[in-house]
This record gives sequence, C-alpha cells and structure tokens, in this order.
Amino acid sequence: MTIDYAHAREMMVEQQVRPWDVLDTRVLEVLARLPREAFVAETHRALAYADVELPLGHGQKMMKPVIEGRMLQALDLQPGDEVLEVGTGSGFISACLADLAREVLSLEIQPELAERARQNLDATKLGSNVRIEVADALDWQTQRHFDAICITAAVDTIPPQFLKLLRPGGRMFIIQGSSPVMAAQLVRADGSIESLFETDIAYLQGAAPAPQFQL
Repeated sequence: MTIDYAHAREMMVEQQVRPWDVLDTRVLEVLARLPREAFVAETHRALAYADVELPLGHGQKMMKPVIEGRMLQALDLQPGDEVLEVGTGSGFISACLADLAREVLSLEIQPELAERARQNLDATKLGSNVRIEVADALDWQTQRHFDAICITAAVDTIPPQFLKLLRPGGRMFIIQGSSPVMAAQLVRADGSIESLFETDIAYLQGAAPAPQFQL
C-alpha cells in the first residue's frame, strides 16, 4: 500500500497539532511542509504521522507530533536566533528549529544516532544550518550563549548549567518531573517558569531521578 504522506501530514496538523492549541502559523507551516517520514526508520514509516512516540534505538524515542508542535510554539523562535538542542534523536526537530531560526547546535550522546540524524538532514536537503556534536550535554562546556534551548528529553531537576547558557531574554523548553506526570515548562533567562502542559517522556541520559530504596 502506498501512503500519501502529504495528506497524512495535513491530517496530522489539522487533527492532532492544531486542536492541541498550536496556533502559531509559522510552526504549523513547518510541520505541514517538512517530511517527517524521512526521519523515521523504514519499519515505522507508516506511523510517521500517528499520535504516538516512535522508537529510535538506544532507548530513545521520537516525540509525539503534538508535543513537538507545542515545544516549537513555546520557544517562539525568531529568524536571527541561535538555538541549542539537547538530544538530536532523528534530526527532525533539528530541521524544524533550523527552519525557524538562524543556526542550531545539536548535542547527541549516542554517536550512531548523531550520524543517522546527519544523514537524514543531508538526504532531505534540510538543516544546512545545523551542526551536530556528539557530547553528553550534562558535562558539555562552551563559552557560547543561545537565544533558545530545546531539551528533547525529560529531567528530574533542571540542570543549572543549561540556564547559564541563555542570553538575556533567552528561553528554554524543558520537561521536568517524575513519571507518569511531568510538566512541560518554558524557563526564561531571568529564572521565571511558565508551566505549559503535562506529559510523560523518557529521561535525558544521566538526568533521571535517583532510585528510591524501599523497605
């Protein structure tokens, strides 16, 4: 069976993303145009536009489209923005960020995923303004600062080093808490936090809560 991906993409935007309060026309246009199926493993390609997480390997998953939409909308990216992405995954969000901003630096702890994401971006001729670096974001050091930071996995507590990477007026999307109820938040450089919605996704490697010992 041949899948009409353009139609599936349109249905995803109109039946999933927009009803979930994603109304930013720039975000909707990006999600309606970028070929999400090209970033999904062939075995799961038929589900590229379904309302489900998709496995990427190494315990990582591709977010649901609705969460991707809310995340991109919350960051309110401007054409001149420099963005740090933590967790490259498939490279799809990297491509979305790159379309909305000037430059994206994406960190991926798994070399295999980093290489595959680069291949996905190159094959789709997207993300020429994306640089992927293999690194553990929790130990990563840089002198750079960013207008926006996009964390694509959950944390138990917000790592303070991420906040220090924000420029004045910068903002960070991050999902914090304990499964099964986590809070998606927009954290600003001044320390203010806006709670956006509840969800439940996998933890960033090294950022899960410490195991609780029970008697």
